Amino acid sequence: MRCGRRALLGLAAAELATGPAPGAAAAAGRKPPPPPNITVETHRGKVRGTLDDGIKVFKGIPYAAGTAGLNRFRPPKPAKIWNETRDAVAYGPMCPQLATERGNLAASWTFGKEAGEDCLVLNVWTPALHDQRKRPVMVWLHGGGFHAGSGSANVFAGTRLCRRGDVVVVTVNHRLNVFGFLYLARIGGAEYAESGNAGMLDLVAALRWVHENIAAFGGDPANVTIFGQSGGGAKVGTLMAMPQARGLFHKAIVQSGSHLAGLTPEEATKHAQTFLAAVGVKPNELLQLSKLPVDKLLAGLKTVMEAPGPKPNYSPVVDGIVLPGGPWQPDGPAVSAAIPMIVGTTRTETTALLAASAPEDFRMDEAALRKRLAAWVPEKDFARVVTGFRRILPEASPSDLYFAITTDRRVRQQAWAQAERKAAQGAAPVWLYELDWSTPVDGGKWGSPHALDLAFVFDNVAVSESMTGGGPDPQRLADEMSAAWIAFARSGNPNADAIPQWPPFVPASRATMVFDVRPRVVNDFRGDERALLASLPLVKVSR
Repeated sequence: MRCGRRALLGLAAAELATGPAPGAAAAAGRKPPPPPNITVETHRGKVRGTLDDGIKVFKGIPYAAGTAGLNRFRPPKPAKIWNETRDAVAYGPMCPQLATERGNLAASWTFGKEAGEDCLVLNVWTPALHDQRKRPVMVWLHGGGFHAGSGSANVFAGTRLCRRGDVVVVTVNHRLNVFGFLYLARIGGAEYAESGNAGMLDLVAALRWVHENIAAFGGDPANVTIFGQSGGGAKVGTLMAMPQARGLFHKAIVQSGSHLAGLTPEEATKHAQTFLAAVGVKPNELLQLSKLPVDKLLAGLKTVMEAPGPKPNYSPVVDGIVLPGGPWQPDGPAVSAAIPMIVGTTRTETTALLAASAPEDFRMDEAALRKRLAAWVPEKDFARVVTGFRRILPEASPSDLYFAITTDRRVRQQAWAQAERKAAQGAAPVWLYELDWSTPVDGGKWGSPHALDLAFVFDNVAVSESMTGGGPDPQRLADEMSAAWIAFARSGNPNADAIPQWPPFVPASRATMVFDVRPRVVNDFRGDERALLASLPLVKVSR
């Protein structure tokens, strides 16, 4: 009996995806309904998608050509035109990258595993096609710094966001690490002039694809929001400083990824030389790089990243061409001054960013606190800062103090600075937030870790129990955050029925939306912590 029920459920699922079989309809004396229209004509050819709970989904669409061989380290080229309808039913490759250990918090999230240099692909979720509607478009840029990750994780699936807000969701893969950010201009000359920002130029190409094609998917190319978390937030902020991206997006959200300063050409050249030595390519023989197999390039990357001492950094370069300055140093980029923005963090970012790979951080004593904080607080300021934080957090353990101080130093000070610099432009509003809800996972030791917001922004708590712990509270957070993000994508203002009135950030009040089961707005939130750290130079975060 159980087998028969499973077979019936399988038939029901098949009919939901493709419509009833013609024979079944004929046997019932009915005319079979037409198959759902899930084919779209793009500028390069037709694509055929699938249905996910009524939402039309298209996966693995090329927005540019492959990047192997002579296309390596160069700006992306247009994708080839295809004549036959192309199936867009499976995620495309992610950029080749070093293996990354997924911690327990991310255990319920699945990530694309296939990697290859044909990684310039994107995915689209839309509520409807061919209905002449102009829906807001939300383009997600994945995290993983500038070195890892992909837009093909189940937590990024846009089905629920589409249904909740009648929006179109796009996620993107692009070049990372040395494939996207190996700066060779000062070694190889003009033909490599843009090599240090090739991965960012991929994102410009993806946004140009959206501009040219998204209307056919029910989206409005004149209403595009870019949003991202961690490294994805850094990509959002970097795009805001790139003249080539101007006009391709209209709103921006940075989640736990305020990236203020790019690499200098001198720094990036030094990192490139380190990599060339690891793969055995001489500076006057750069053409050899186009002939090396991917495995050889990854082996070289592994060598330099595992060598003792400071690690090389392959990320956007202030090259004066693709990235003229900043991107947010010393001021907000003028090219995007008129773009409204949301900026924010989680309460204890570094429980995941630092302690996930150093579990002893959860068991600190005073000696360990002093030792571990040395990388974040100068010795001359240690006593003042720790004493000040003890006064603010009188019940805090040494580990609690460590997470509070390092979260401020590594993530929150940069977010504050970005919001301040955006507000100082006076051309478009910026809203500041903090996610304060604590996940109950592992007895609550993680607090509000880095990446906790992903499940809520995408309204994907059902696939995020390892991060959120399940229960009713995570869905309440998803109701709040996804509604605010959708409202912002629609109008440039995040105010929605699910949250209290959220004023823009201005220096006089420094209003912050504190997301929790009962969200609230607090003026000058954490102002005492900000004052304690104000004299310390901002940490330049390596991504």
